[in-house]
Order: sequence, then structure tokens, then C-alpha cells
Amino acid sequence: MKTIPPGATIGILGGGQLGRMTVLAAARLGYKCHIFCPDKNEPAIAVAAAHTEGTFTDRAALEKFAKQVDVVTLEWENIPIEALEILAPHMAVYPSVNVLRISQDRAQEKEFAKSIGVGTADFVIVNSAAELDKAMKNFPLPAVLKSTRMGYDGKGQIRIMPDTNAEAAWKAMGSNAGILESFIDFACEISVIVACRADGATMAYPAVENIHRNHILAETHAPAGIDPAIAGEAEHIARKMAEKLNVVGLLTVEMFVLRQPDKNGHRVLMNEIAPRPHNSGHWTIDACACSQFEQLVRAVCGLPLASVLPHSRAVMHNLIGDDVRRWPQLLEDPQACLHLYGKADIRPGRKMGHVTYLKGTW
Repeated sequence: MKTIPPGATIGILGGGQLGRMTVLAAARLGYKCHIFCPDKNEPAIAVAAAHTEGTFTDRAALEKFAKQVDVVTLEWENIPIEALEILAPHMAVYPSVNVLRISQDRAQEKEFAKSIGVGTADFVIVNSAAELDKAMKNFPLPAVLKSTRMGYDGKGQIRIMPDTNAEAAWKAMGSNAGILESFIDFACEISVIVACRADGATMAYPAVENIHRNHILAETHAPAGIDPAIAGEAEHIARKMAEKLNVVGLLTVEMFVLRQPDKNGHRVLMNEIAPRPHNSGHWTIDACACSQFEQLVRAVCGLPLASVLPHSRAVMHNLIGDDVRRWPQLLEDPQACLHLYGKADIRPGRKMGHVTYLKGTW
């Protein structure tokens, strides 16, 4: 395993808030960061040492970028595979093409999880309105139709009821490939973030509970208020998926905690994975000695992974859209740890920042 020492330059594909917080964590350890993204106004650029503007399929721009960095990671899992294939001959790129290919496709995620014995919702892959109509006749309804690619924060998801018109639902979903999933009777939604080095060393943050509103993460409670045995099952799932995928960097696994074990005895089901820092890990900046962002830097540079033991319980609130206008009141609150992303345009549903409240010792 190669160690990339402080003073080197980390290349980051994507310039959003996850990239911004990674840049800040890297600077703490003495690294410079170079952002590659199409938009010169992205929040990570304001704090990075360098920026290359270009599309993720621009070979010339990517090869120029490659000559200026020592290792590459990403802050958005929907980077085109082609970008990683262009960069990989020049230096280490984490996560790998294979990890990205699976994590970009909900159908492949589910099939991979099933292949290694991790429980998921029942599902069927559908590739047309006609296939959806046929599936609806044999699949327990209600259910949810999701696009297999590019869906996030509730985008590309349609509820399917017994009287749903398949043609209309397919058009509304807006993709040429979909997955029909059964509804889950869950007690809560949780996630576990695992940091992984190239030599197989891993560290997993404790399971946290996530509360969504309008399909967007609104709050994260650390730790999750679940039975320790269930938390252990969730950590086992996250570690197993990271190991079998050969992840280097971070893997976030979002999961459902069931009210009752399913027919296979699973109490926790995998929902989605993301091979990058995750919104549900923002609390680690203020409640842990080493945040998820610093762990990413350590993992991709081959440094020792740090402790994931929190020093405080925490509740993180996303500041979505106009929520960010409360920044003066939040700054007056001595219990509030405020993080603003520097985005100029406030829009409904846009993540503008977050605030974490520490709730006493862990």
C-alpha cells in the first residue's frame, strides 16, 4: 500500500459541499486539494488550492488535471465511469470503476447485496412500461418504482398502487430502466459509514438514525436509538459490503430497521449505498476526534485510520432552502455548531448548510 504524504495534492471529482468539507479536512493534515468540476461557482472551489473546469467526459481536461494531482477521489457517485477510466492509468483513483458501476445502479446494488447474503426489499427489474404493467400483476402492491440511475432525494421515484396506470407511471419516473420495490414496514432508517484502506483496514462509525422530510434528509441522530444487537447487524452489513466491493475510501450504507424480522430472519435491510462522504455523517465533524472527511483523506492517502469513537451524542439538522436564513439566530445559540456551504442561490430543496447540536457525552 502506497503512502501519499502531507504536502501532496488530492484531486477531487465534484465541487459540492462534500468536496468543500473534504478540502477543509485535508488542509488540517497538510494536503492541498484540486477540484475538477464543470461549474466554476461550486462551493468546494472557494476553499481549494486549484480548480480545473471541464466536463467529466473531457479527456484533455482530465489528463491535464491528472498531471497536477497525486491521488483522486470523488464527492459524488454519479460521476461518469469514463472519467475514472481516463484517470486510472495515471494514478490511484478511489473508489474504483467497479465500485462506481455498482453504486450508480439501484438494480446492481440490490443484486450485489443479494449475492452476498445481505437482505433487501423484494424487487423486480423493469425496462419498459409494458414490463412494469406485467410486473404489477404479480408483485404485491402498493410498491415503489424507482429509476435505476441518477435518482436521489426522492427524484425518479413513483408510488405504484393497484389502480396506477403503468404507462403514466413509467413516463413520470423519467428513465428507460427501473426497479419495482416492495414497501418496507420499517421502524426507522439508519446508516453506517465505513472507512477502508487499500490494505483492508477498516473503521466503522456507529449506526445513526435518519429522518427524512419530502424525501430529503432532515435530521440525523447519533447514536441511533436501536437495540445494540441490531446496531451490530447493521455494522456487519456495512463492513461486509465494503469488503466484498473492495472499497478504498468511504462506503455509506443506508438501511431499514424492520419492525419484525423478514422471512429470511433479517432485521435490517440494505436500501442504498454511496462510496463517498454522506450527509448522515456530518455530525462527525463536531462529535468525533476524526470526521468522516478526514477519514476519507487518511484512507485514500494510505495513512492510519483514526478512532471512530464519538466524544458526544449529537443531532444534525440540514438547512434546506430558506432554513439558511436563520443563520443569525443559530450563531447566537451557544449550543449550535453551524456549517454554511457558501452557496449563493437559495432554492427550495437545496442543501445550504447544516447545524449540529452536541447532546452530552457518548
